[in-house]
Amino acid sequence: MKSKLMIASLLLAGACAANLNAQEKKNYYTPKWSDNIFVSVGGGIHAINNDGFNKIAPHFSVSLGKLITPTWGVRAQVNGVTQHLCLDDAYWEHNKTYVGGNIDAMINLSTLFAGVNPNRFFEVYGFLGPQISVAKSQNVDVTISADGTSQSMTPAGEAEMRARVGASAGLGLKFNINTKWAIDVEARGAIAPSIFGNISSHRKAEGTGMLTAGVSYIFGGKKFVKASNIDEDAVNAEINRYRSELAQAQADLANCKNALANAKPEVKEVTKEVEVAGPRAIFFKIGSARLDDYGKVNIELAAKILKANPDKKYKVAGYADKATGSASWNQKLSEKRAQVVYDALIAQGVDKDQLELVGFGGTANMFGKNFLNRVVILE
Repeated sequence: MKSKLMIASLLLAGACAANLNAQEKKNYYTPKWSDNIFVSVGGGIHAINNDGFNKIAPHFSVSLGKLITPTWGVRAQVNGVTQHLCLDDAYWEHNKTYVGGNIDAMINLSTLFAGVNPNRFFEVYGFLGPQISVAKSQNVDVTISADGTSQSMTPAGEAEMRARVGASAGLGLKFNINTKWAIDVEARGAIAPSIFGNISSHRKAEGTGMLTAGVSYIFGGKKFVKASNIDEDAVNAEINRYRSELAQAQADLANCKNALANAKPEVKEVTKEVEVAGPRAIFFKIGSARLDDYGKVNIELAAKILKANPDKKYKVAGYADKATGSASWNQKLSEKRAQVVYDALIAQGVDKDQLELVGFGGTANMFGKNFLNRVVILE
């Protein structure tokens, strides 16, 4: 049994690692670290496998965990409260109060093999990990009569609190009532040294079977976001177009300065007003308000034009992708992006009175593609 449990643990661990890598490739992510935290409570029965399953006993469990991706999660569980050991056709009965703990790696098998479906009602999941049991154990000496018809037990040594470390694995069925509540039914198998000491026939490797039914609650509801694929060529093309326009505006400004410097006194002065050549766009990565090197160069060049036109005012407008994230998250993100560009322009010497700061939140398809809405437009 110990070798079978070890093989099952290795197979489930390999599946968990492969699935975590697959989920990363699909670009699923949790918007905030506090999302997808859950708590579970349950109760049920368990029995010891000691030359056949012994008398069943009740137990309870309380779990706290987190879903990292739609398929992969972790949890910590506390359980107890008693185990029953029966020997010789229930003639010898022993009860022990104990407290157990488990650390489980969890894998949603439905999502792994059938894909992510936020509306799925029924799911199958697996779990495995180390466990610990703490109980006060009293060892005994067993004396068998000469004719072999009876036996007696005498306490040997003082009763002490002992911790026993083992491993467990199991399968669960989840019935999703909504995005927050679910009903769980689990079967767990475990192997560890017996809490009954040498009363047990398998004191070094005693198996335990456990059935549990309970409920789970996810704080705030289940939240996963699938990121859109970014067309880097399209973004680079937009950046290059704005660079070209900015370079042309700089050339026009230089020509105007040269014309003014070389103008003769008797010639009537002609003033040429130089406008910024269209709006400027600074793009951001998904979920980010951090400027990359392209954005910094774009801002530095734009700042020269703004400083050359001190009597003109410009709007720094932040946007986010409406297809990704919640409305409140996108509003904050658009404001952060606008603030970053505003601060960068001020750092380049632009007068703050020239700038108006505004965030428009999530916007759908300003330029025909969702990812082009992760932008700050200066106009």
